[in-house]
Amino acid sequence: MKVCKRILTLLLALLMLTAVLCGCKDGKSAPVEPTPGVSATEPVRGGELTVGIAQDLDDSLDPHKMTAAGTREILFNVFEGLVKPDENGNLIPAVASSYTIAETGDAFTFTLRDGVRFHNGSEVTVGDIVYSISRVAGLDTGTPLIAAFSAVKSVEATDDRTVVVKTQTPYLEFLSYLTCAVIPENSDPADGLIGTGPFSFSERKAQESIVIERFDDYWGQPAYLDKVTFKIIENANTLVMSLKSGAIDLCAHLTTAQAAELGSDFNIAEGSMNLVQAMYLNNAYGPLQDVRVRQALCCAVDREAILGLINDGRGSILGSSMYPAFGKYYADLSTYYTKDIDRAKQLLSDAGYAGGFDLEITAPMNYQIHVDTAQVIAEQLKAIGVNCTINTVEWSTWLEKVYQNRDYQATVVGFDTSAAMTAQSLLARFESTSGKNVCNFSSAQYDERYAAAIASTDEAGQVAAYQDCQQILAENAAAVYVQDPCDLVAMRSNIGGYRFYPIYVMDLSCVSYMK
Repeated sequence: MKVCKRILTLLLALLMLTAVLCGCKDGKSAPVEPTPGVSATEPVRGGELTVGIAQDLDDSLDPHKMTAAGTREILFNVFEGLVKPDENGNLIPAVASSYTIAETGDAFTFTLRDGVRFHNGSEVTVGDIVYSISRVAGLDTGTPLIAAFSAVKSVEATDDRTVVVKTQTPYLEFLSYLTCAVIPENSDPADGLIGTGPFSFSERKAQESIVIERFDDYWGQPAYLDKVTFKIIENANTLVMSLKSGAIDLCAHLTTAQAAELGSDFNIAEGSMNLVQAMYLNNAYGPLQDVRVRQALCCAVDREAILGLINDGRGSILGSSMYPAFGKYYADLSTYYTKDIDRAKQLLSDAGYAGGFDLEITAPMNYQIHVDTAQVIAEQLKAIGVNCTINTVEWSTWLEKVYQNRDYQATVVGFDTSAAMTAQSLLARFESTSGKNVCNFSSAQYDERYAAAIASTDEAGQVAAYQDCQQILAENAAAVYVQDPCDLVAMRSNIGGYRFYPIYVMDLSCVSYMK
């Protein structure tokens, strides 16, 4: 198998696999209870887990249309693409058994793996693959469901085991986007979620729970757990209470303060969230239209203090829209802005806001780390006369008001790489014409360098262009970049097998009770 060198191998890892014991029912095997004083090391097959999550899934659950990271992290267990990421950030064959990339960088040839079955029992065919990629690329409708798929020129089955995907121009990073879900030919996810992953989708109760069950005919290593129930608990304090009471047994994305509340019945695992947390600014709003105002905000924020107050110093300070796991693509701009109140005040004065101004910071209430960060930033900005009001909203409100309608002034949240492990995926949202450009950022220079990176077939040139993009974002203070937070995951002491991934997913296939 010929693997393109430009496919990024990420070094850090993220997210944990979650779950919680519900007991023995419906013929499922009961989990093993921990033995006092004995270290559990052997995985047990069977049992049910309940996992606490902070948000409901997207309404449609369509794997080709999902936007929320919280939806992707769960459906990772249900759907697979031609390739998929492993815990080290490598792209490995999944529904495909192998692939090659043409020397010209504009043709990707996949060989279908034998014996892959959908959750409805039917065997995957090349027709299913052609349909899935054509659907995402909008080859029939003219409107791609995922922006990167606008690059697709054609998808063709050359025989009953081979599919060739061609792009309009050389696009070596496109392989990472072929992690998109393979679904049955002519199917509509609105009529039922049918994938090829280690778990099948069982049921969903809106604003309450999502249930997945082990798929026994999975082509790879079967999952250990019989069933996983994701329990939606949007109140951050209630999540911890649910852990302590036994209502849930595993929960990710805790703050150090939350983790400290748990006792010896829990193990706390630490990783990186692998996302860019920032106070994102609406560059089209009033005072924030002036780059000097945005720069003043950057100068007034003490990122080291935020890390110390929120996560006991854990995490990585960021200065632009990329985190260290991206290795050569990452431009370390963590010190581009340091706390300088005098400079901040001068910038505000030069922009005509010597007396400061009022600023509303919107934060999703179900993510305590974003709420806490917003509170610290609001306190720090008082030093330059910026009077902040924090507006905490439900996740659904945040998606509609901030993400979709861009009806906000500033917001504290984190953005990840979506499904593709590429530097492009973290930078694409700042392109002027991007539908995901929540900041309303506009820079002809940025657009030019971003386009150069995408079109490049030279590794050094591509790296340089991506780093230029990061520099432009920092210089123009598109956002007040803060950190790649640490990720604290609490799980009961008799649960093991979780893995950190370099993207925002929960792979529950290796999670089990231990004896």
